[in-house]
Amino acid sequence: MGRTLAEKIWSQHVVRPLDDGADLLYVDLHVLHEVNTPRAFDDLRASGRTVRRPDRTLAVEDHNTPTRQGAMEDLAGRRQRELIRANCAEFGIPLHRLGDADQGIVHVIVPELGLAQPGMTIVCCDSHTSTLGALGVLAFGIGTGQVEHVLATQTLPVHRPGDLAVEVSGALPDGATAKDLALALIAQIGTGGGQGSIIEYRGEAVRGLSVEGRMTLCNMSIEAGSRAGLVAADDTTIDYLRGRLEARGRADAFAEAEPRWRAMRSDDDARFDDVVHIDAAAVGPRVSWGTNPAQNLLIDGSIPTRADFATEEEWASARRSLDYMGLRPGQAVRDLSVSTVFLGSCTNGRIEDLRDAAAVLAGRRVADGVHLLIVPGSAAVRRQARAEGLDKVFAEAGADFREGAGCSMCCALNEDRLAPGERAASTSNRNFEGRQGKQSRTHLVSPRVAAATAVSGRLTTPEDL
Repeated sequence: MGRTLAEKIWSQHVVRPLDDGADLLYVDLHVLHEVNTPRAFDDLRASGRTVRRPDRTLAVEDHNTPTRQGAMEDLAGRRQRELIRANCAEFGIPLHRLGDADQGIVHVIVPELGLAQPGMTIVCCDSHTSTLGALGVLAFGIGTGQVEHVLATQTLPVHRPGDLAVEVSGALPDGATAKDLALALIAQIGTGGGQGSIIEYRGEAVRGLSVEGRMTLCNMSIEAGSRAGLVAADDTTIDYLRGRLEARGRADAFAEAEPRWRAMRSDDDARFDDVVHIDAAAVGPRVSWGTNPAQNLLIDGSIPTRADFATEEEWASARRSLDYMGLRPGQAVRDLSVSTVFLGSCTNGRIEDLRDAAAVLAGRRVADGVHLLIVPGSAAVRRQARAEGLDKVFAEAGADFREGAGCSMCCALNEDRLAPGERAASTSNRNFEGRQGKQSRTHLVSPRVAAATAVSGRLTTPEDL
């Protein structure tokens, strides 16, 4: 019987099986950020251990980093930044700190630097590490306690997840994006549909996505309950990596690795534990209406009513979400107005996302009373946006294009957050209660819909303008 891509990567990294059924897995790259990591270093010191492979460890400042010029206002955030700088200096770990040319959100800069390559294992104390699966990498988030284990041993004891294939047949129609595909999948299988599994995305529509689009898809695998997302390497992957490595003088390394990367794919007779089928033609611009990512629908639709749910329990859950969001059953989605639009995050803060938004904003103005906040996912994205003149498009449209790069309003761990009761369209990945600020109301959308919404002041597609 053939093997899946996930199974191949896993088997190549098993140091040894453990008595409890887990495997001790070798980690090719361990990435840290300033949140949730100080305790791991304290535990290292307490046990007299050091970092096993500083050369296979990388740290960034992203979650708390301010996006405006000036000092960080949040005292806890400042302390976390001080700690990661001190810990990295003590243990010899490379750190991309605020102001560095390669600083940015961890899941954005690792691919930019050519560090995520097919067949690797990468872990980070952040669930959206799954983003890197777009490059054929088995990448997943780990807990705070596991960080110390990886730092000390460069290994991780973990049980092997199952294999779930998502087959997307046909091509995405005009106006539909990777973000819409991700939301469509989560609406179909729910936030627990991928639980205990690694999702491998397959099919014509997936192959038609750019690497950055695939990153968006793999990023939101976590919102479907999955441990990780994967896309097998193909010509698109190879071209992306060639550019990254050649730009850093590593053409020889690329030439040596390319044949091996191309071989990293599921066998034709590989068996998955389950297969989910999606018709790409049915995917269109989508908007979340509730307080979890599965509560989303096509922008053409209306807020669900009792008739849309099979049981009273499901309806009661929906009503709680509607009450929190301040919505009425039956309201047309396009009638919902917003006061803030956020474009950024590890889901949609890359250069292609900014290009999509700029194409909509060119020659238009942000609506009165709407704040369009655009935060690049990395310093490199910001430089590229300036080189292409996107910053001028944003300025002429009246958008707030920030100087700093980081997670920003996605997790609201710095000064970028919504006011209580404020409604926003956001290109981030989660619409949980309070995610973007206390009592905030978040509608998840694609960059195209975000830009159009900023222009009209209500949930809108570019085609509506």
